Amino acid sequence: MRDAISEAIHETLIIPALLATAASLATAPAALAELSVKLGGGWDGKRVPAGQHCPLFGGKGATPPMQVSGLPQGTAWVYVEFNDRSYKPLSRDGGHGVIGYPVKGASANLHSVPGLAGKLPGQAKVIKPARGTGKYKSSGYLPPCSGGKGNAYFAVVKAISAKGQVLDRGQVELGRY
Repeated sequence: MRDAISEAIHETLIIPALLATAASLATAPAALAELSVKLGGGWDGKRVPAGQHCPLFGGKGATPPMQVSGLPQGTAWVYVEFNDRSYKPLSRDGGHGVIGYPVKGASANLHSVPGLAGKLPGQAKVIKPARGTGKYKSSGYLPPCSGGKGNAYFAVVKAISAKGQVLDRGQVELGRY
């Protein structure tokens, strides 16, 4: 009798549980590193620092310097996608531009680059210019340009392999302007 009960438990509980666990492990994405991003240069994630907005409103904005840690092995580039959460046309996929930095190792210090510039200092490069048009057109990063209306700006930071694969991502609030 015990053998029949043991076999029934095995078939109805244990085997399905093992199969479900195996299936979830097989379909789960690889564990991602703990990518973290810290702002520097007076950026606190709450308010865009004075002067770090676009020239249309009297600023001379540049990207915030960032310290990125927890980069997974195989990271060759860090791409930073700048966005305006409050203005739908520029709210995703680097609406305010995508800047790329070559990196080596598990951490990187991303230097500030000037707004509106297509040619950047150091080895940083424009991956995609901002999507603004007309007087908001930029050949690189478009600094916050809402005219002080309180728009919320953020950046998505991606660890990219030499083959262009996204290895990990993080997000950081830049602040309101």
